[in-house]
Amino acid sequence: MKPKQNTIRRKSIVILALVAVLFVLHALVTSNAAMAERVFTDNATEIAVTPVNEESTIGQDFADGLYNFIAFTGFKNATRGNIIMILVAFVFIFLAIKYDFEPMLLIPIGTGIIIGNIPFLQTYTFGLNDALSHLQELADQGLLQSNLQEAQALMVSLFSGENIKLELDEAISRFNEMFASGSIVLPEGMNETGALAAINEAFKLNIQTGIYQQGSVLNYLYFGVRQGIYPPLIFLGIGAMTDFSSLISQPRLMIIGAAAQIGVFLTFIGALYLGFDFKEAGAIGIIGGADGPTAIFLSSKMAPHLLGPIAIAAYSYMALVPLIQPPIMRLLTTQKERVIHMKAPRAVSKTEKVCFPIVGLLLTTFISPSALPLLGMLFFGNLLKESGVTKRLANTASNALIDIVTILLGVTVGASTQADVFLTKESLLIFGLGALSFMIATTGGILCVKFMNLFLKEGDKINPLIGNAGVSAVPDSARVSQVEGQKYDPSNHLLMHAMAPNVAGVIGSAVAAGVLMSFFML
Repeated sequence: MKPKQNTIRRKSIVILALVAVLFVLHALVTSNAAMAERVFTDNATEIAVTPVNEESTIGQDFADGLYNFIAFTGFKNATRGNIIMILVAFVFIFLAIKYDFEPMLLIPIGTGIIIGNIPFLQTYTFGLNDALSHLQELADQGLLQSNLQEAQALMVSLFSGENIKLELDEAISRFNEMFASGSIVLPEGMNETGALAAINEAFKLNIQTGIYQQGSVLNYLYFGVRQGIYPPLIFLGIGAMTDFSSLISQPRLMIIGAAAQIGVFLTFIGALYLGFDFKEAGAIGIIGGADGPTAIFLSSKMAPHLLGPIAIAAYSYMALVPLIQPPIMRLLTTQKERVIHMKAPRAVSKTEKVCFPIVGLLLTTFISPSALPLLGMLFFGNLLKESGVTKRLANTASNALIDIVTILLGVTVGASTQADVFLTKESLLIFGLGALSFMIATTGGILCVKFMNLFLKEGDKINPLIGNAGVSAVPDSARVSQVEGQKYDPSNHLLMHAMAPNVAGVIGSAVAAGVLMSFFML
């Protein structure tokens, strides 16, 4: 009785934690302005970064330095959004340590969320001359994206000869009001979007700390996420540690992995209905594959501005596989179906194991060439493992390499949830659509098995409890199949059978990503 009570208590805590997170996110998206308010200071008493005057006294220099120090502290710049995201990070770390929910992912991501939400000064308080000088400095350093003359002309129009100092938010608000009333004239060749970009450049302070600040260490590490470098390396490691024997011996189970991708395409339609464009909807839909690297790879190509929410959603639902899938599995199966014993898979020869990655690479990439970076590395890693003559390379790919990339990927994805970028209405919609996508994918795999059983004779039937493994959360969803099966028959071992649709799901989600890219990249 005690283990059952512990399980109930464990699930209750997780559910309450998730409800709390969603409640907080709902509150913030209904008042984005409130999230940007400083926690420890009042806007009316804002301290500007004071430039040092060569003619000032030593005492004045010290005072100016003290004011600058205070202006840079996290206490001065903390917002409610920062605090909320740090609390979310605590939940991730707690779930990983206390309940062993994907600790290899949630601890790096949780730590990354904390790193990304340590508050720091990001904007200047500038008068006209200061703004003009700052734009000139950026241009001299080769960091200015806007045209220097156009940006400086815009600043002159924005200040309108008034002797005032503005923060970034104040400058943007002033521009919007003047643009709406027609009292500001944009330089020739500059549109509204370009003007807002120039204002951001003029007032933003780059201390090379945040993940979105050019030249920072985090920004360099994040390059691997933005350009889709880390996901293929993760796939290399997955291929090097995966045994495809169960799939080779039972190829019919590949259909389950394909069926589970229905979650991707139905969620794509749902995202379109909610107002996302085709590329954004495709990137969101892939969350249903429960494949974090594929979700990152696709969003980096099709919707880079949504990369943070999509990556966090994908990895969150991967970690919650043991919580989300079992209720769906029980709902869609009968007692009789849950105790079906499947035939032991046949032995697979070394020749078959070596040929599989080569044939698989050719077939899948000819169907979906856009997924080549993922599928190519997956099958290459598997060939290193199965060839028997590259054990050192296979060991490196399946151990040291994948561990290093997982650390970099987790920390940078977590750090990308900087509150002022991450806490938006779109993020909440993505989390909701991601959950729906994941549940539909699980349902699709189970119903596919039940449909297949209609045409199979007794003795050849498939246990529907392995249908959940059609998503590509390897090997967690296969373990869930094993655990659920043994609850109803301790002698029923489903793990080896469930690994077949599980690895098929990895291939299927990558192919689905390639198909979406082929349709909407141009």
